[in-house]
Amino acid sequence: MRNLRLRAASATVLAMLSLSACGGSATASGDYDWAAAPDESKIAAQGADLPTYGLAPDWANYGEVVKTFCAKHGGACKHADTDMSSAEEIQRIDAEKSNPVGTASDIGLMWGPVAEAKGVVPAYVPPSASRLKDWQKAKDGGWVATFVGVPSFVVNTDKVTNPPKSWADLLKPEYKGMIATKNPTSSGTGQAMVVAAAVANGGSVDDLSPAYDYFKKLKDAGNLSDVKMSEETLEKGEAPIQINYDFNGLAQKNALKAKNVNVEVIIPSDGSVWSPSGLIVNRYNTAKGDFLKGFLDYVLSDEAQTLFAKFGARPIRSLNGDLQLPADAKANWLPDAAYSAVKEIEITKVNPERIVADWEAKVLA
Repeated sequence: MRNLRLRAASATVLAMLSLSACGGSATASGDYDWAAAPDESKIAAQGADLPTYGLAPDWANYGEVVKTFCAKHGGACKHADTDMSSAEEIQRIDAEKSNPVGTASDIGLMWGPVAEAKGVVPAYVPPSASRLKDWQKAKDGGWVATFVGVPSFVVNTDKVTNPPKSWADLLKPEYKGMIATKNPTSSGTGQAMVVAAAVANGGSVDDLSPAYDYFKKLKDAGNLSDVKMSEETLEKGEAPIQINYDFNGLAQKNALKAKNVNVEVIIPSDGSVWSPSGLIVNRYNTAKGDFLKGFLDYVLSDEAQTLFAKFGARPIRSLNGDLQLPADAKANWLPDAAYSAVKEIEITKVNPERIVADWEAKVLA
């Protein structure tokens, strides 16, 4: 984390440089007015070449969200993404600050405060952020919550005839070697899984210890598999039970149905959490500043929120009761009754870097 003196020094140095980014000329953060409203006449040109980190087109329908935003401004974005974890996104933006490349990133919301403290996001609060709760947006600007997922069980029911219904069920001997997860040391999805398991087992955002005890038992029982969690390993039955976000599971279910593979997405009956994702924008890429301001505002619009919903992800404004969605936008959702045990928590109170250290010390050791 930088202290204020280092930030000031960095800003002074950067202000003297002319930086190149994505074929444009990026000026230092100090020379660009992030507080001003975006110049909409510049959005199409700035978005023509759009490199992102961890914002894949097939992630929660971001491909259509980006395409629709660009079209609204008379442009056609050439969107190219590099897959990264939330931690890697922050590190890359910071490392490239003298020659910014990335523009925007999807981030697990618990990493939002980390990005803000690191200084990689701009002091820009989009007007639409007024619709969010305080913990769902940056205090000083640069990131907002977008949609929520729920850590769930995604099960190939052709391979598992008695699917688990709860976290407690996963400990049963019949599931030995069947369960795949994302590694919490390198995955925001894995970190959300830890938080969900903690809350389901009596913990909270202030006490994740029940999750480490739980996963240690799961590991020692031999139920956790070393097989990579993916649609392919789910299909083949190499890891027929996977802990993933509900919307990812629903997308896999639809894709595998075409291959005559039966998949069920199960919300744990003993509890889970609403885990928001967020959008961060790169403060150093001022050559695309107007595009980034506009896009940060757009993702909370009725239109963009509905596009997330059509994929199966629940828009943050819908969760907040601030958005009424048409029936067709919810066609890919599980029934509301399936979420009766899911809790809303202030997930930004969780320190994800602490999860990384504790997972290694308390589960893997």
